[in-house]
Amino acid sequence: MGGMQPSSVDSVDPVDPLGSRHEAAPSRRGVARTAVLLVLVWAGLLALVAALGWAITHAWQASVDPWDNDISRWFARHRTSALDGPADVGTLLGDTVPAFALGAVVVAGIAVWRRTWRPVVFFGLLAAGMGALYSVVTRVDPRDRPPVRILDGGLVPDHSFPSGHVGTATAVYGGIVVLAWVYARHARPWVAPLLLLPPLVLLARLYQGAHHLTDVLTSLVYGTAWLATLSVLLLAGVVRDGVDRDGVDRDGVDRDGT
Repeated sequence: MGGMQPSSVDSVDPVDPLGSRHEAAPSRRGVARTAVLLVLVWAGLLALVAALGWAITHAWQASVDPWDNDISRWFARHRTSALDGPADVGTLLGDTVPAFALGAVVVAGIAVWRRTWRPVVFFGLLAAGMGALYSVVTRVDPRDRPPVRILDGGLVPDHSFPSGHVGTATAVYGGIVVLAWVYARHARPWVAPLLLLPPLVLLARLYQGAHHLTDVLTSLVYGTAWLATLSVLLLAGVVRDGVDRDGVDRDGVDRDGT
């Protein structure tokens, strides 16, 4: 009887369209806008990486290959039995199937715990974008592997550019860190060291002779760019004054009174 109470439903941010149980349904305009932005950014990344690959294998080949190959030979000369094992581990950490399987398990756990499907959408688009870009570029920009003995057998000879292992590691471990930063504040110190894994995978691939330096650096850069894009467009609106948009405190305390 004390008058009309203010609405408890927040408006949906057009760049944060993934509504949840405490929000109104996301507007079609917001979903469409985010989808268009994601497609445009992905297409731009694809164009840039493909153009770089073409330049490395054509216009810049005479100037890039000598020092790129010299770096590969330096790693090959410094191989030791003590380093072979760690290099194998580094390669495994960037292997597509186990890495994305690990990421999927972590993401599913976060989604169930936080009662939101945003992490699933985020990780699904992360994996799809990385996989599609790699598949296209390796076909339009074939590049031979470094002229050294390759320790990782069975690789496609002309799929040196870019590095799928480094791209996978950047997406999976960077994605886990981002999700922990958003949804599990108390876990930040424990997951932050995962950011060391992509550089370790990078070094492992160079050591094993699987890629040139320009291959692995390209993957690290475009993987980071795609991860940052998804983080901004899909997760930036999740946290509001320490409470995520599902109505639950980032430390797991329900703030909506239910």
